Amino acid sequence: MKRIIFISLLAMVMLTGYGQTFVTKTGFIRFYSDSPLEKIEAINRTVNAALDASTGDFVFRLLMKSFVFEKALMQEHFNENYVESDKFPNATFLGKVTNIKEVNFAKDGAYPVTVNGKLTIHGVTKEINEQGTLEVKNGMVSGKAKFNIALADYKISIPASATDNIAKSIEIHVDVPLEKFTK
Repeated sequence: MKRIIFISLLAMVMLTGYGQTFVTKTGFIRFYSDSPLEKIEAINRTVNAALDASTGDFVFRLLMKSFVFEKALMQEHFNENYVESDKFPNATFLGKVTNIKEVNFAKDGAYPVTVNGKLTIHGVTKEINEQGTLEVKNGMVSGKAKFNIALADYKISIPASATDNIAKSIEIHVDVPLEKFTK
């Protein structure tokens, strides 16, 4: 059901701003955990995203199993024990760039933006409000942001035996290179 809702929302965004919509299937999200005993990093290069330049509507979706870790055992624990990827396969964001009118898509430059919306991870949806940048260069748009999330906010529990290995707050880096959508 969530998948149908997401696809419907993505289609609405793409159709309402035809010619003003930017999309990608190769967005990049990295998360980083720095704890006293271990540093954990994972990268996902298959993030789907769409931005309607006229309304500021912004959506993204990613498969949790697409995160790649340095160590296979970390990846296995992440998917099976922490985010339960079989039960909660996707993370999504449905929101809006609230100051989209301050971005000149016809002029190269880096534009500070505020993004507000609902981030869903591990079956839990939370309202977030974060700062980022939309960079316009040669007709391409790149959305970038860096923020932190608390694992407890998304009901991701850490076993007592691993509390010194995993930070309670995870740093998230988003970089989505967006191309103008054309039929």
